[in-house]
Amino acid sequence: MTAAAQPALAESRGSTGLFVRQALTIAAKDLRSELRTKEALNASVAFSIVILVLFSFIFDSGSEEFHDLTGGLLWMVFTFAGALVLNRSFARETLNDCLDGLLAAPVPPSALFTGKALANFVMLLAVALISLPVFGLFYDVRWVPVFWPLMLVIVLGTWGLTVIGTVFSALTVNLRLRELMLPTLVYPLMTPALVAAMTLTTDLLKGTPIGGDNLIWIKVLVAFDAIFTAVAVTMIDTVLLG
Repeated sequence: MTAAAQPALAESRGSTGLFVRQALTIAAKDLRSELRTKEALNASVAFSIVILVLFSFIFDSGSEEFHDLTGGLLWMVFTFAGALVLNRSFARETLNDCLDGLLAAPVPPSALFTGKALANFVMLLAVALISLPVFGLFYDVRWVPVFWPLMLVIVLGTWGLTVIGTVFSALTVNLRLRELMLPTLVYPLMTPALVAAMTLTTDLLKGTPIGGDNLIWIKVLVAFDAIFTAVAVTMIDTVLLG
């Protein structure tokens, strides 16, 4: 490495480190704010448990047809409960013009978005981890033997939902009907990831390991997450600043 290249490399590392610290600071702020009130988290967990309990009276968990629906049911609960978390992501910043203060701070919009996405991701994973044992209990589904492959699918699917949901949470923050508009905008875009996550979850809960024919769905989730993360980080300046 030439002497001229060393300062540029050090500057690049410094800017990357600053970006990470700023994003983590925003994420920690959001998590502390949510843990104080627990508004979105309690609502999401309560919603997912109520839906799982109600649907347990509808489906016959011993039938063969039910096993083909397990992945769809689980992800339906995750996505609808997740909307309650995502709606609050930027809405909580509208009080006392906090969002204007964040945008005026020396923090790039991409770091602000990344921090909020990380906080949302942690909360959505918490909802999923709480819902999973309830799902296994009421539907007599053995998820413990496939916990780690199932967690891989949940992590990949949840990150895709988080990225798209956080972007549209910023886009709809000033709308009066944002609670209605957010799911309307998010769910159509989530279709490829949801199909992949539902298919893999159903296979795992039926005892089919990841590999062979269904490996393509893992690739779909990874590609979906990578593409939409890159697009979100690139476009967030336009979304927030216009």
